[in-house]
Amino acid sequence: MANLRPLKALGAENPRYASFAALEIRENLDLALASLALRRKTVAPQPFGLNLPRPGRWVADQEVAAFWTGPGQWMVEAEGRAEEDFAADLKEAARGCSVTEQTGGWVAVEILSRAGTGPLDALLAKLINIDLAGFGPGRATRTVLDHMTCFVIRRSETHVAVLGARSFGASLWHALEIASRRIE
Repeated sequence: MANLRPLKALGAENPRYASFAALEIRENLDLALASLALRRKTVAPQPFGLNLPRPGRWVADQEVAAFWTGPGQWMVEAEGRAEEDFAADLKEAARGCSVTEQTGGWVAVEILSRAGTGPLDALLAKLINIDLAGFGPGRATRTVLDHMTCFVIRRSETHVAVLGARSFGASLWHALEIASRRIE
């Protein structure tokens, strides 16, 4: 019998990681994702006590985080719960809403700056078309990065997450790695 081993989203046995002069990037395998959509005549819930954000925003508490993806729609994140049935827990916490498991369909890359906001802002300016002056902590947007649609989340001044479709995860990693290497 073949010795089969599951591969991570980026095609390796272990999560990808790269460190450069000012930045480090890493594949986040522990992030659970589920989409949440309001049904007709449903008010926005507060899953796990979280107030769902307005357009262009990302909010987090100790247990979960969420960002707006469209009118009446959010992506809800739970760090450390990728191996659990997080969508079932979210469905229970947001009764009357439509919830869809998303974890396996996305690759999450966390980008951290060791030298303040400058290197991270330089990377974002090089890769995506957004107004960085208004893209501080707690902001999230859907954008295009190297011809790939993705979500970019500003988790803190020195931490950004990029979520892209798993099907182009390797291309997304490549674009981030090449650009990060060029930032000093």
